[in-house]
Amino acid sequence: MEMWQGKHFSITDPKNVNTVIYQINKTEKQEKGGPKFTVERLKSTSEIRGENSKKTYYVDSLTESNNQILILSFGKDRVVINNGILEDDKIRISKKPMPFKFDTIYSEETVYKEFSYTPNLKRPISIIDLDTTEEIKPLVYFDEKTNEVKGKCKLKANKQYFAFEVREKNDNFELLGGVPVIT
Repeated sequence: MEMWQGKHFSITDPKNVNTVIYQINKTEKQEKGGPKFTVERLKSTSEIRGENSKKTYYVDSLTESNNQILILSFGKDRVVINNGILEDDKIRISKKPMPFKFDTIYSEETVYKEFSYTPNLKRPISIIDLDTTEEIKPLVYFDEKTNEVKGKCKLKANKQYFAFEVREKNDNFELLGGVPVIT
């Protein structure tokens, strides 16, 4: 059994909703032109309570520069985007969440396509599988022929994924998100 230290808080997801939470970290020693913010997915545990699921999220450390959170609640055909602030023993969540509706593309095929790209380490982008809410991590490698750092992601053909990026806006962060369709 794992032992958790630090702060924790719980939320309850209704049936067919799965919430993931990211901590927004302000980059302390920023490289020139590097990202001002990074995201870290909070670890969680869950327990079933009737038709609902109670999730407990764990935060290792809080400082003034990393107390903001991004809350993504995935439903059948939408994601609700919200943010909040962790303060001492309190959590404050915005009263104006932003629903993001999308059309689901269903396919019986299990064909995977390798999606190649040149990663921009100054703009980290997170990709989430809408069915499992797991993050799709790219495989980063060095291409000796082109002398570049490149990346690959295995994504299912004709399936939607939620991709987002956190960027600086007026010394704070803003979320840019969307649902790319991979064909």
